[in-house]
Amino acid sequence: RMDQALLLVRNELPAPGLNLAARSGSCHQCLYQFLAFVPPSNESLRKPGTASVMVDTQHPLTLLLNSSVGDRDLCKIQYHFGEFGNYSLVVKTLSTSTQTVSCDLIINEGPINSYLPILFAFLVYMGILAILIAGRLLMKIDPVRNWVYKKLNPRATDRMINSELGSPNTTDSINCDPTPQSWSTGARQRLRSLDTFRGLSLVIMVFVNYGGGKYWFFKHESWNGKLHVPSALFSRFVFIMGTSIALALGSMLRWGSSKWKVLRKILWRSFVLILLGIIVVNPNYCLGPLSWDNLRIPGVLQRLGFTYLVVAALELLFTRADSGTWEGRFPALQDILPYWPQWIFILLLETVWLCLTFLLPVPDCPRGYLGPGGIGDFGKYPNCTGGAAGYIDRLLLGEKHMYQHPSSGVIYQSTMPYDPEGILGTINSIVMAFLGLQAGKITLFYKDQPKQIMSRFIIWGIVMGIISAILTKCSKEEGFIPINKNLWSISYVTTMSCFAFILLLLIYYLVDVKKWWSGAPFLYPGMNSILVYIGHQVFANYFPFKWKMQDSQSHAEHLTQNLIATTLWVVISYILYRKRIFWKI
Repeated sequence: RMDQALLLVRNELPAPGLNLAARSGSCHQCLYQFLAFVPPSNESLRKPGTASVMVDTQHPLTLLLNSSVGDRDLCKIQYHFGEFGNYSLVVKTLSTSTQTVSCDLIINEGPINSYLPILFAFLVYMGILAILIAGRLLMKIDPVRNWVYKKLNPRATDRMINSELGSPNTTDSINCDPTPQSWSTGARQRLRSLDTFRGLSLVIMVFVNYGGGKYWFFKHESWNGKLHVPSALFSRFVFIMGTSIALALGSMLRWGSSKWKVLRKILWRSFVLILLGIIVVNPNYCLGPLSWDNLRIPGVLQRLGFTYLVVAALELLFTRADSGTWEGRFPALQDILPYWPQWIFILLLETVWLCLTFLLPVPDCPRGYLGPGGIGDFGKYPNCTGGAAGYIDRLLLGEKHMYQHPSSGVIYQSTMPYDPEGILGTINSIVMAFLGLQAGKITLFYKDQPKQIMSRFIIWGIVMGIISAILTKCSKEEGFIPINKNLWSISYVTTMSCFAFILLLLIYYLVDVKKWWSGAPFLYPGMNSILVYIGHQVFANYFPFKWKMQDSQSHAEHLTQNLIATTLWVVISYILYRKRIFWKI
């Protein structure tokens, strides 16, 4: 199978037999897991005892061979097996006098290079990009443009040039329809970098949710540590939602909307997001009537809805319709000091998270436990997955209303339900959105001052990075608070915020400052994010987004299917963008 190799163990030792156990390199302080019993050799027939097992190839493994009697360790081998490889482990005695045992690992058949499909897909998309860039450059040549005008509908061609390729002079456009022109002007006033940022995160999220080619690094990390691709996606979504809140609320108030009217809109949007989230995470297309007994309550959209409610209401309470220069003692901090009550609220909220996480007594678990349970921590706390976060969810929601297959179950073999979008982690998602809100305030207060905006993005990114380094001690497991996406630890929030500020800085510079990039194709799903997210969930198992494969153990086939499905959603969002159809809540 994918991510597996075949290991044949040949035991040339006499009785008793051997026990083979293994431990994954990504499993912190884990117990060895029994793999197979290897019988002793048959001395009369001079035939070694053999046993074959499938071993994991996603991470390095530590193999441990010991005697089945007395548990005497004979040898320990650390090795990273290759996918679909065929290996032999030969155990024999080097010296009968000293009873020295050797364990030799032999490659019978080399593994395949499972990453070649990624390289091929990259080259294909780079080829498509090169063709589009060449087309854009050709369209800037007057004879070529005039020839295209003659062959195509002039109005449609002009709209394409204005909105996608960038006409050097709008007044020279042959399009006389005032409606598209005014729409294009409005679109230019919108910060395209925000939609591009959101769309980039969304497109990668769709690809990962569809399977990511079944590659291990496109899956969520089992617990602490390495920031795989999926670890950053949801957090970026939360961050840019906070940024959009600052811009949207300021715009509505400047247009004369009362705060009560805006509050009703916030409440309605939050309610719809939460309702849609509950519907999406509880699919019931062919399973008969849905039982309330096992309805999952938390989820991505639910957390987005509640986070939006808190952060938007907090901003509405203190925002001003006029975002002009603040006449205070420290004008350089005009995006922070006038909103000191917001900061006090966020700090109090974070204090609540810290107190609950580290001080709340959890039955049969050590206070302040942040581990995965299962076989982690040498199997001492198998039912303590998530510590206080998991306990609060099980207490308030009930085990049947939580996510039943957490990522910790794969490596750490935890059996307790744990919801990565649970109650306690929502506190830190509010903090994440609030940091995104600061990015929005920066763009408002320093409008038309790109150097000021970019310098502040850099400062915020550095500050968040320093806080993360302190909290984690720059280590995976040994810090005060490890980076953990399942827990949404505060170190995870500061680390992801650091990356988000830097990424937003780069996109803002390329798209809105230098205008070297229009934001395409990520701009289109970014402007229809709710539709694309819900659509990709609802139609995930329907053609043309999924079909029966000839070889379900092929990364190439999975990658092809997942990339085609993701590309289709980009195309659909582009068509909706061209028709000016945007689903807003």
